[in-house]
Amino acid sequence: MFGSVQAENTAFLMVDIQERLMPSIDGNEAVLRNAVRLLTAAKVLKLPLIVTEQYPKGIGPTLPELNELVPAGTPRLEKTRFSCCGCAGFDEALDALGRSVTVVFGIETHICILSTVMDLIDRGRNVVLAADACGSRSSENHALALDAVRRGGALVVPTETVVYRMLGAAGTPEFKALLPLFK
Repeated sequence: MFGSVQAENTAFLMVDIQERLMPSIDGNEAVLRNAVRLLTAAKVLKLPLIVTEQYPKGIGPTLPELNELVPAGTPRLEKTRFSCCGCAGFDEALDALGRSVTVVFGIETHICILSTVMDLIDRGRNVVLAADACGSRSSENHALALDAVRRGGALVVPTETVVYRMLGAAGTPEFKALLPLFK
């Protein structure tokens, strides 16, 4: 499956990184830093993206520092289901992107991320989880969920691996633009 993870067939899915929930996430600064890296890579590499928000009336909107990195025209979907799959407009938006691989990141790993990843796999999609761009309120729940999605068939890797895989090679203008994110 890792051989099929290339920029031309990959879309990104940012799940529920919202104002009222993020402060309670264990390691939230690292999760935010890695989400910024992924969104920046998506922008530089012109990768398609979907953004979801879990009940924004109660949990608040996506963090502003992430919102500013989301390109205009990106599908933004509100949901109340824990899995993104089956939410109004999600399946259609993902299908419309025409990509066979979905890189998933966001919060919380043991609830919305786990549910979404397992549902995507059940639907025959290849899923990569950017583990360090995901988080839960407890590190134990995060670790258990990472193990579950790995056993379920997702490729679980760090953000840096995702970005370098999308780049494919050094020496390009895109590589030069993204290299400072990891120094």
